[in-house]
Amino acid sequence: MTNRAAASAPVSAVSAAVYLDEMMARVGVDGLAAAFAAPGLLATLDQHAAAVREAVLGAGRMLDADGLAAYARSIAAAAVRAGRPLPAPGAAPTTVAGWSAAAWPMVRMVAVCLIAESAGLL
Repeated sequence: MTNRAAASAPVSAVSAAVYLDEMMARVGVDGLAAAFAAPGLLATLDQHAAAVREAVLGAGRMLDADGLAAYARSIAAAAVRAGRPLPAPGAAPTTVAGWSAAAWPMVRMVAVCLIAESAGLL
């Protein structure tokens, strides 16, 4: 017996949603909490979110789970190539000071999480 609902679900949509959820666990929750506590950090995050939207749309992608996950994967891969991989879940900074000093890929990934959360994708 097969589960027809699971069999008919697009694999890319499922994996994109799972990937975005993982990024939220790794950096999004702590980064967003810090940003909402510090107006300057939130302004920086808003600028990153605008750049993410521009990059995704400029690549001909939609601002949906697939488009955001593809962009997020490229950011994560670049961070690994630079020798600064994203932290494991629970290992991201938890303070405003920690996030103010965070590397560009981490802040950019939080911006992806902000867009995904705002769009109801998480």
